[in-house]
Amino acid sequence: MNRLKNIFSFSEDFPLIFTQADFWIFFAVIYFVYALLYKNKHVRSAYLFAISLLFYYKTSGFFIGILLFSTINDFFLGKAIYKSTSDIKKKLLVTISVVINLGTLCYFKYAYFFTDSYNAIFDTDYKVFNYLAHWSNSWAQMDYFTVDSIILPVGISFYTFQTISYSVDIYRKQLKPLDSIIDFGFFVSFFPQLVAGPIVRASDFVPQIRKKIEISREQFGSASFMILKGLIKKMLFADYIAMNFMDRVFDIPEMFSGFTNIMALFGYSLQIYGDFSGYTDIAIGLALLLGYQLPKNFNSPYKAIHCGDFWKRWHISLSSWLKDYLYIPIGGNRNGSLFSYIFVMAFTFLGVYAAFRNYAIALLSISLIGALLIITLFSSKLAKHFNTNVNILITMLIGGLWHGASWKFVVWGGLNGIGIVFYKYWRKISPYESSTAWYTMIWKIGITFLFITFTRIYFRGNSMEHIAQFYHQVMTNMDWGNALAVLWEYRMVFFIMLLGYITHWLPYAAKDKIENLFINSHIVVKGGIAVIVGIICYQTYAADFQPFIYFQF
Repeated sequence: MNRLKNIFSFSEDFPLIFTQADFWIFFAVIYFVYALLYKNKHVRSAYLFAISLLFYYKTSGFFIGILLFSTINDFFLGKAIYKSTSDIKKKLLVTISVVINLGTLCYFKYAYFFTDSYNAIFDTDYKVFNYLAHWSNSWAQMDYFTVDSIILPVGISFYTFQTISYSVDIYRKQLKPLDSIIDFGFFVSFFPQLVAGPIVRASDFVPQIRKKIEISREQFGSASFMILKGLIKKMLFADYIAMNFMDRVFDIPEMFSGFTNIMALFGYSLQIYGDFSGYTDIAIGLALLLGYQLPKNFNSPYKAIHCGDFWKRWHISLSSWLKDYLYIPIGGNRNGSLFSYIFVMAFTFLGVYAAFRNYAIALLSISLIGALLIITLFSSKLAKHFNTNVNILITMLIGGLWHGASWKFVVWGGLNGIGIVFYKYWRKISPYESSTAWYTMIWKIGITFLFITFTRIYFRGNSMEHIAQFYHQVMTNMDWGNALAVLWEYRMVFFIMLLGYITHWLPYAAKDKIENLFINSHIVVKGGIAVIVGIICYQTYAADFQPFIYFQF
């Protein structure tokens, strides 16, 4: 009973993580109750909303207040937008919604980034001060919260984007607001995908809230398969190779050869895929057990044949969100906007100054962009190329910044944007573009995979100094003579990596066949497979659990 009490009470040391036994005890208890009341639609929504709040409280403690604030704010703003008959008022209300949501996100996620950038540019020494915590302590007349740091609430990037899309879709007349704040709260906080996605659109989820729930044998089998697949991806293909190889290398890259650093980078591509897609597989499976369908978030991304194709396969819910709510509104492939031009000038200045610490070079860079912008005024064809490519780069830069409040994430996003733009022009002259021969496809997939993998050093590197050490080792100390020794020393890690990539690159038909065999198998067979998976995962489990990577976003 003490363990059950601990599971349902808050503890900073024991959050509910999909890979821990405590979560599955938690889910078993709430699922048993759910089975008794799921037929009543109103009670079902209220119950899952309450459970989702409890889950988030277990994960984030008092930061549940931010989630509730976002929920209440956008519920009433959504209603006001829908009822308003004035276009100006509608625009004002949706702007308020976006500003409040992004303002909250920026406060918690980007306070250090903006402060450090300001200090670097103006040679100041300002420190971050948590005014929200200060006001809360003053109101409560007790020191509940620390004021000298700002902690990032888990999942804030995900549910913020969900609530923004809700208000914007109502403004666009693509959605009617929900009548019940319970239903809306359930949509925002649905616990399987709350802390790390996928990002759910209201237009996709809201129709499911009042539908009749019937979980078929096929749905149960599919849900179980997704959960088991997710656990293998996370605990075997992600955590095992991270703990036994990659974390050691990335912590001190200068202590390992260039060859070892490169192998760690290949391992990281598998780790981050296994970690994030593993989470979403489990989330989709849990939602399906409860009778709800979440959107597909990954589609074999390392089968992509170019960078743009990769971003249609990786974190699909974010990529489509950025396209619909950022890329198209700022002009898409049609034209530019004042936002586009201001953003690219400001980011160019800040980025160049951050790299060279020289005002003259930064000013020269934006002067060149300004000159190019003036030239486009005299050529509509050049203007279209300029505007489209600028909008792509802005979208990818913001996508990079969404992933982390650091210039290394901006660089990572920018490199991916350059990759997309480069392919746009390369495909027009490539003699292999229309070829579907197997060797051509392998070449395209291989080149794309190498590009995605090597840009990830800016995603995984602990700092720009560590990234510089990585490049230094690769350029000056490959140490090919000891490559076989490295492969043998970490043979089990590399075997797991090879197994992970082989399963990823299996044909879709083979994967579907495996899934269908599991779905159509007897319940005893399903149970046996679940036990085997549990044993394998337990063998790779570490005392210090590995949180999902995307929890930090």
